[in-house]
Amino acid sequence: MISPLEVFSDLSERLHYNLPDFPLYVRKDKLLQYGYAAACHWHPDLEFILVLDGAMDFFVNGKTVHIEAHDGVFVNSKRLHYGFSTDKTNCSFIAVVIHPVLLFENSQAVKVYLDQKFGSDSSDFISLNPKIDWQQEALLLLSKIYDEMHSDTRNPLRLVSQAVCLCAHMGDHIQRTSGYRVDSQLQTIVWKMTGFIHQHYDRKITLDDIAASGAVCRSKCCELFNKYVGQTPNTYVMRYRITKSCDMLRETNRTVCDIAITCGFQSASYFSYVFRSEIGLTPQDYRKKITVSSIPQND
Repeated sequence: MISPLEVFSDLSERLHYNLPDFPLYVRKDKLLQYGYAAACHWHPDLEFILVLDGAMDFFVNGKTVHIEAHDGVFVNSKRLHYGFSTDKTNCSFIAVVIHPVLLFENSQAVKVYLDQKFGSDSSDFISLNPKIDWQQEALLLLSKIYDEMHSDTRNPLRLVSQAVCLCAHMGDHIQRTSGYRVDSQLQTIVWKMTGFIHQHYDRKITLDDIAASGAVCRSKCCELFNKYVGQTPNTYVMRYRITKSCDMLRETNRTVCDIAITCGFQSASYFSYVFRSEIGLTPQDYRKKITVSSIPQND
């Protein structure tokens, strides 16, 4: 029998791994890249964040944790999550994202272990504090994985070894929870609705449209977004459009007018108004600032 998670796996966030056919994402990044708030998303991968400087809040399945410099967070598989800064201050961080395929999930023994440790009835996330010995070990492993991935003598076998060691380390300390399987059915509805937004953000989207995509009423739609996303449906649509526009401003030379229409805004002037309200910069100023502050990547 195909699970609901498999049915809607195509609605999850698609990651651009560093190497082809090697499902490991390891990069330095800044919150400014995403307009100080990434889009709420999910994926089957296990995700680790290590804050290098500044601070951010990190939302996971309805809960928010604050992460200071040198702290981190582990996010379990298939949890809705995103990092953000309410006061629009920048934050540099390392993200390490590991797909279960890299952990030999095709092995039955490993599959059973992954289901037990990282399934729907285990903790959504774990805060990582360098003052706690085992968590400090995990944070050091994140730095080692980053250094290895971006080394001139990069060794893929060492990367696999480090990734497996990191996940095994988390498996030793993750806790099982109760009552989560009931919530997972509601989460599937949220995944349908956020997936609908991801696919249609360039068009006019109403609350009725979003609710219908999850086969729920308007009030239930709003209730689920509030619980699992921490935003209203309309705010999520607007934030997703802003995130996509940040990508285009950063990665293309398209005009502001073109980006506005492509991202579902009614006009360039309205787009600029919303963008400045959310980011604190005009689209043009954001493009200039992100060009100056971008971090070189050694892929």
